[in-house]
Amino acid sequence: MKVSLFSTCLSDILFADVAKNTLEILERVGCDVDYPMEQTCCGQPAYNSGYLEEAKAAMKQMMKAFRHSEYVVGPSGSCVSMLKEYPHIFAGDPEWEEEAKVFAAKCYEITEFLVDVMGITDLGSTFKGRVTFHSSCHMKRLLGVKEQPKILLRNVKGVELVDLPWEEDCCGFGGTFAVKNPVISQEMVSEKSRHVAETKAEYLVGADMGCLMNIGGRMEREGKKVKIIHITEILNTH
Repeated sequence: MKVSLFSTCLSDILFADVAKNTLEILERVGCDVDYPMEQTCCGQPAYNSGYLEEAKAAMKQMMKAFRHSEYVVGPSGSCVSMLKEYPHIFAGDPEWEEEAKVFAAKCYEITEFLVDVMGITDLGSTFKGRVTFHSSCHMKRLLGVKEQPKILLRNVKGVELVDLPWEEDCCGFGGTFAVKNPVISQEMVSEKSRHVAETKAEYLVGADMGCLMNIGGRMEREGKKVKIIHITEILNTH
């Protein structure tokens, strides 16, 4: 199975190990992985800020970069959900509408790809600790991926997975939302921090780096000792 790795901006700039772990996981399960160097931002920051034409330029570059790919897999539910919006954004465009449909149909978040496409629920991973999982908004509400990461976590030897109270609640990040509505965002992440602490988990696990960065920053400022970790780090421990 040939897979192209979509690394995402946050992984490129701040969390390089997330892309590395994603690559190694895909190779472990037998995928032939390449990395198109022409890839860029998915366009979400510009699109959500109302800069449609600027966002479209990035989106067109993404579609061109992955034209050869059979599957496009990334370690972010938020970014992949943006790729799935391309057919809607380019609807009626005689040049790009069909390509947007083809592109979106082959894009997957890593846990979604493993469980739904490859049929893998146990990677043979080992990780010792009490963990709780934050289900990010874009991943569960837009992409529709909710149970797949938990299925994989439950099958990691040594992991004690505990439910996060009010899991459905947003952490307050929301990309530009945290910038435009900082007071509301702070209250939301403070509430999420309290819920994480209630689980007495050693690790907060997530599949979106923006959320983890937001929650982790708040918990650190509050002096809470919970470690923030992307799900690929746990799945790639063996």
